[in-house]
Amino acid sequence: MPDQPVPVPVPVDRLGFEMPPVHADPADEREYRKRRLAGALRLLGRLGYEDGVSGHVSARDPEFEDCYWVNPFGRAFAGLAPGDLLLVDGDGRVLQGDRRVNELAFAVHAAVHRERPEVVAVVRTQAPYGRALASLGELLAPITQEACAFYEDHALLDEFAGAEDASRIGRALGPYKALILRNRGLLTVGDSVDAAVWWFIAAERAAQVQLIARAAGKPVLIDHHNAVATRERFGSDLAAWVNCQPLLAAPAPQR
Repeated sequence: MPDQPVPVPVPVDRLGFEMPPVHADPADEREYRKRRLAGALRLLGRLGYEDGVSGHVSARDPEFEDCYWVNPFGRAFAGLAPGDLLLVDGDGRVLQGDRRVNELAFAVHAAVHRERPEVVAVVRTQAPYGRALASLGELLAPITQEACAFYEDHALLDEFAGAEDASRIGRALGPYKALILRNRGLLTVGDSVDAAVWWFIAAERAAQVQLIARAAGKPVLIDHHNAVATRERFGSDLAAWVNCQPLLAAPAPQR
């Protein structure tokens, strides 16, 4: 056989790479966010991150001040489509939709959105390892590359706070991407639905690894310099958006 030519590298500008879309029209952005929100809820349902009627994901409306899209009360995450979502104002009143919203639980989302006007989405739902870590009143430790995404970028509310303490929860998050609510679990935010959902999944997985490692022995921490460098590389909302794309690829319900 004749010698085969050495393959030539494909130019970088011909390689595909997804980036978050930009919409000039708020109506287009609204429909996009609703599709991503419904897809995120279905994903969390597939992962088992809901418990009865508990759990919400909210997305800020791109046009109407202090208004947010959220899942309806009493509906399973798994079957939700964009048309099932509710538009709710900051006082928990339903503006669009035909179902109730859990006003007390949604008050936490509204408080976080008000404290952080740059945040698009908030995730507060139920997952076992995040709740287990929260019961210990501990932060996520920098024991893996993935956990370093949260290094010095999450907070602990080190007292029990119920949904009636919405303002206190909103303030406790501070400038960070995640909050551990002692004895309750995880809350995450992002500049897109995709980012906020990825941070929730990543925090839950980091909590799982941390608990397993502690049960097996004494985890070795990544040093401060390397933890910060790793966070700067993998801890942006853009990195979270990219990581979430394969998980949100499942088809939507047709309605």
